Amino acid sequence: MNNTYSYQFTIFTPTFNRGNLLVNAYNGLKKQSFKNFEWIIVDDGSTDNTESLATNWTKENIIPIRYFKQENQGKHAAINFGVQEAKGEFFLIIDSDDYCVDNALEKFMSYWNDIPKEEISKFASIMSMCIDKNGKIIGDELPAQTIDIPFTDIYYRLKIKGDKWGFFLTNVLKEFPFPIIDNEKFITEALVWNRIALKYKTRFINEKLLVVAYQNDGLSSSSLKIRMENPLGAILYYKEFLSLPLSFLWKFRNYINYLRFSFHAKKQIFQQIIDINNCLLRICSVLALPVAYLMYINDNIKTNK
Repeated sequence: MNNTYSYQFTIFTPTFNRGNLLVNAYNGLKKQSFKNFEWIIVDDGSTDNTESLATNWTKENIIPIRYFKQENQGKHAAINFGVQEAKGEFFLIIDSDDYCVDNALEKFMSYWNDIPKEEISKFASIMSMCIDKNGKIIGDELPAQTIDIPFTDIYYRLKIKGDKWGFFLTNVLKEFPFPIIDNEKFITEALVWNRIALKYKTRFINEKLLVVAYQNDGLSSSSLKIRMENPLGAILYYKEFLSLPLSFLWKFRNYINYLRFSFHAKKQIFQQIIDINNCLLRICSVLALPVAYLMYINDNIKTNK
């Protein structure tokens, strides 16, 4: 373990009015076979019983818990805060409605230690499979027990579907903080994961280590509305995606979304097109613009705006 850290893992949970669900994450952490970790809870302005729950769990002294409360700023801002507070070498995000299997941390350590020492500086993270509450894999299994590639390649080159979950080196997350945009409270985590993928590899493992319990009021279920309410973050994500070393088809699809959320942000579309450093995409604007505008109109119809 890096001598600058007190724990192997910092488990990090950002939460907002999820006290009724947070107990599942707590119970999963209490059962971990690997004990060298702390749990940081960042309460993003909850008005429910989250604080009293965290206080009681801290008094139980079963696992090290540090609880922080901040004004509602969004998950990405909470992650930035958690990374700076982390005392663990590895930073592992568990959402408030999820929980990990009993040997999750032990598995992560085993796979990390299997990476050859001469290669380990090239890696930023390990990612596992996710399952639902019935034990069914979310998405596709990996074609091998381990795959070592940049994070983006698992989806866009290998075309493996489904959520992946795992840890990043805390030092790497300090190197790649989430941007903070005035008056916006959401930026997709993929923005930072894509940035990291340009420099580091991820080891993907064919292990089912996280149970995901999507909630109707969660980020996953209201993705469109959240992006519409935070269009500058969406624009930044799609613009940066266009610089990834991926096929033109992937870039064109995301260029349409870049223009779509430019409409939501009330941006000057001609200037948005000029800002893209890709001549072929700019030429294709004659095809992309009508599609983007129709999607923008449909977004407003879907959300009754």
